[in-house]
Amino acid sequence: MATELIDTHAHLDDERFAGDLPEALQRARDAGVIRVVAVATTAVSSAACVELASRHDVLAATVGIQPNHVAEAAPPDWDAVVALSRQPQVVALGETGLDRYWDRAPFALQEDYFARHLALARELGCGVVIHCREAEADVVRMLRDDFDRHGPVRGVMHSFTGTLETAQACLAMAWPFRSPACSPTKTPKPARRRRQIPPDRVLVKPTVPTSRRSRPRQAQRARVRDAHRRLPSAAAGLIARRAGRAHHAQRAVAVGCS
Repeated sequence: MATELIDTHAHLDDERFAGDLPEALQRARDAGVIRVVAVATTAVSSAACVELASRHDVLAATVGIQPNHVAEAAPPDWDAVVALSRQPQVVALGETGLDRYWDRAPFALQEDYFARHLALARELGCGVVIHCREAEADVVRMLRDDFDRHGPVRGVMHSFTGTLETAQACLAMAWPFRSPACSPTKTPKPARRRRQIPPDRVLVKPTVPTSRRSRPRQAQRARVRDAHRRLPSAAAGLIARRAGRAHHAQRAVAVGCS
């Protein structure tokens, strides 16, 4: 039985996919990917992700407004996200969260939109995709406050690079992590942190270009194709080593390429 992969985080509404999305999805299928989640960042991209998922049966969608885009959001944008969230193609809300690295939106406004996403996710009973950059303490504070008042909400900490203490705080609230499989800084810290997190709470994130403008289109696609080719054996091997039992290599593995 081959390992089945779910790509949990792909920005397929990007214009770079406009000319060959069917071919890109076929390459994913050929690599063992059985489902791809098209992740939104704005109201416009939310609508695009839902539309893509309605046309391609391998796709599911998220809807939401990423923290770096909340200052751009017009008054009707949140209403549009709420309306789209009830479409059958939608499996989660996001990206949402907090970001102190970029100075693109007032932090109080980011917190407001983060709280809206959490409340809507609870209402709908769906998951949340959390973006967090240099705001771990703030994210944990808001999640803890929400957890203490309402109990757990489902979701994932996308591309988690925080401390072990932050990871443990999130684990206490039943949050899984989408952790980089390889550290771009070649430090062993992410690997050490992953070894202390239960294997069923970790989603593998391959190392692919994070700054798409820094590489030619062909080089970006080559990196992603190579990551997809290597993921089945790499992800299965990680699970087998962590669990200590070879048969765990046959389980389904959730992964993501952004």
